[in-house]
Amino acid sequence: MPFNGSSASSYPNPLTATTQENINLYRKLGLEAIKAKKVAAVLLSGGQGTRLGFDGPKGCFDIDLPSGKCLFQIMIEKTIRLAKLANSQFEIPWYIMTSPMNHEAHVTFFSKNNYFGLSSSSVQFFVQGVLPCLTSEGKIMLKSAKEINFAPDGNGGIYSAMINNNILVDLQEKQIDFVHAFAVDNLLVKVCDPVFVGYCIDQKVEVGNKCLWKRDADEKVGVVMERADGRPCVIEYSDMSDSMKRLTDEKTGRLVHGAGNICNHFYTTKFLTEVVAVNLGDMYHIAKKKIPYVSADGKHTINPESVNGLKLESFIFDCFPLSQRMAVLDVERWDEFAPVKNADIETEVVSDSPTSARLMWSEMCKRWCVESEIDPDKFTTGGVCDISPLTSYGGEGL
Repeated sequence: MPFNGSSASSYPNPLTATTQENINLYRKLGLEAIKAKKVAAVLLSGGQGTRLGFDGPKGCFDIDLPSGKCLFQIMIEKTIRLAKLANSQFEIPWYIMTSPMNHEAHVTFFSKNNYFGLSSSSVQFFVQGVLPCLTSEGKIMLKSAKEINFAPDGNGGIYSAMINNNILVDLQEKQIDFVHAFAVDNLLVKVCDPVFVGYCIDQKVEVGNKCLWKRDADEKVGVVMERADGRPCVIEYSDMSDSMKRLTDEKTGRLVHGAGNICNHFYTTKFLTEVVAVNLGDMYHIAKKKIPYVSADGKHTINPESVNGLKLESFIFDCFPLSQRMAVLDVERWDEFAPVKNADIETEVVSDSPTSARLMWSEMCKRWCVESEIDPDKFTTGGVCDISPLTSYGGEGL
């Protein structure tokens, strides 16, 4: 079923009855919470830049902006600017989930770069968990004669990782009431967006989810929906029937099941500690995968050509059905979503690539200039308009 809970837009939109007055109220509430140090950023950064042809944490990747800033620096600087906009004497706290394979690389990179302007006490790293791989019969698989084959437990592993690394305890001790969790590979993410945070506070919800309305029925993203019992959930693209994908609203012409999930979430600390933490056992799925395994003589690793094993994993949205109140904020693609997932190709602009993200960043900065009646050339080098997040969070202050 379509999601029928609280919904609004980050821009004036009659389809969600969102006015500029609403947006101004949400922003005010969000900035007040940030000023009071009630909001923290939680970054999902367990993945490597392998698909980008980069050997290291994806956030270290330089997408070739004139400034030379990597994804980490851009995101951190957004919160430095945001704290100033909120007239806060506090830095926005950061909690960064790494993986066993890249944890030390994170710590070293941030230390080497002086935490990009934050004090080291404002940044905490914690490691994502792993689970053993299983055969189809449920037996534990070996990577070598003396080593169990482990795999990351999915981005939903953030919850158990926050428990195991005492992050939830830290949030409570610091009296941080709200968390903004997001993926590292979105260049345009509005970290701790005061409109999003304020909207969720205004609606008194436990969970909030930013969504992009799908471009068309064939866009391969999960969709926020409701289960038969009325609880919110995310349905994967592959689990939707063709008729569900293509169903449109007769009045608006929009897809009925179009609230695309972009891994951009709000939580209350109370919900994470009192609800999610006690229900983790119900949040694992079985994924059939091709898993390397040790030969019978224990001397070689065999890479299978077909599916041969099982991985246990969870998704960050698996906790949605546990919430009593959830809200969705519809955002605009050109303003909030420029994923960096695929490697560039010289002969074309690949979707979700460094080049496509860089172009979207440049267009966003140009719009800010036009809206402020400033010549974009002031911030343009080599055809790319690049405004520092320290100068402007969302087009202000130019």
